[in-house]
Amino acid sequence: MPEGVVADVPAKPQRGLNVDIARKHFTAEWIEARLREMADLKLNQFGLHFSDDQGFRIASDTHPEVVSAQHLTKAEVRRILALAQSLHITVVPEIDSPGHLGAVLRAHPDLQLRNVQGTPRQGAIDISKPGSARIVDELLREYAGLFPGGWFHVGADEYQALTVSSPAASYPQLATAARQKYGPGAGVQDLAEGWLNDRAAVVRDAGKVAKAWNDGFFRGGLVTADKGIEVEYWTGKEIGARPPAEYLAEARKVVNLNDEFLYYVLGEPNQFTYPTGRRIYEQWTPLVLRGTTPVPARYGPQILGGRFAVWCDLSRAQTQAQVADGIRMPLTATAQKLWDAREPAMSWDRFRALATKVRG
Repeated sequence: MPEGVVADVPAKPQRGLNVDIARKHFTAEWIEARLREMADLKLNQFGLHFSDDQGFRIASDTHPEVVSAQHLTKAEVRRILALAQSLHITVVPEIDSPGHLGAVLRAHPDLQLRNVQGTPRQGAIDISKPGSARIVDELLREYAGLFPGGWFHVGADEYQALTVSSPAASYPQLATAARQKYGPGAGVQDLAEGWLNDRAAVVRDAGKVAKAWNDGFFRGGLVTADKGIEVEYWTGKEIGARPPAEYLAEARKVVNLNDEFLYYVLGEPNQFTYPTGRRIYEQWTPLVLRGTTPVPARYGPQILGGRFAVWCDLSRAQTQAQVADGIRMPLTATAQKLWDAREPAMSWDRFRALATKVRG
C-alpha cells in the first residue's frame, strides 16, 4: 500500500450490542466471543441485562440469596471486563427496576407489589416500602464498583402499577406514599418517576451516567425525569406511548434500540420477528427511533447512537450457537449504519459478500 493517511470517524459515539443474560444463561466464553466480534465491527458498547424475573446472573456479595444457580462468577466478569477494555469496549450493566425484579423478589417476597385485593404483580417491587429502595441501591452500588465503565442502566420500563386503569385505586399504598413525598396533587406516576431519579442519583454518585428505557419517562406529572438520564428508546407500544420527538424536544439525549428493527427476541413472541441485516441496512438509520419513520434531521446530534439487542423471552427457542449465528449479519448491518448513517452506496448483496469475505 502506498503511503497515506486514512481519516475515518463514526457517525455516532455509542455503537453496540445488548444481551439479555437474565432470562437465558450465556457462558463467559460466549460473551467473550461476542466482544471479539464487536471489536471487528468497531462497536464500542456492550449492554449486559443480567437481572430480570427469570434470573439474576452475576454473583453478589451483598445479596447472594438473589443469585440464580446458573450465573457468572465475579472472576468471570472481571475476565470479560479485561477483554472488553483491551478491545476498547465499554460494558454497561443493567439492573432493571421497579419492574422486572422477579428474581430478587423470590428471595424477598415481602417487597412484592400487591394490589388492594392482595394479588401480587409479577416482577414489580413495592416502591412505597423503604426496604425496596434499600435492596436495589445496595445492588446498584455493588455492581457500580465491579463495572468500571461510565454508564449504568437502571431500567424503569413496564412497571405494572401503571398499566391498570386507576393506579391509585388499585395500589392505594403507592398513592399515599406519592402524596407524602411530593404533595397532595401527586400520584403513582410521580412516585415511579421519583424512583427513577433516586436510582439515577445512586449511580451518579458512583461516577456513572444513568440510562433508562423510554417508557420510564412520563409526561404531565409533578415529577419529571432528570435531564442527565440518557433515554434508551425501544418502543412506542406502551400505555401512554410518547413519540420520540417529545423526548428530543425536551433536549434529552437518546439512544436508539428501535424494537421494529433492532430487537432479536428469542422465539418471536408478541408479533416480533427476527430482524434481518438487509432490512436494517436498507431501511434503518439512527434517526428511525420508532417504527419506520425518522425523526427530523435537526435532532440528529441528540441521538447518541444505538445498540442491537438480544432478548431471551422464550429462552429455549435457540441455543447460544444459534443466537450467535442469527445475529451475525443484522449486527454487521447495524454497525455499518451507526458508523455511516448515509444511504449506502453499495447494494445489500455486495455489502453482504464483502462482509462475508472480510470476516471469514
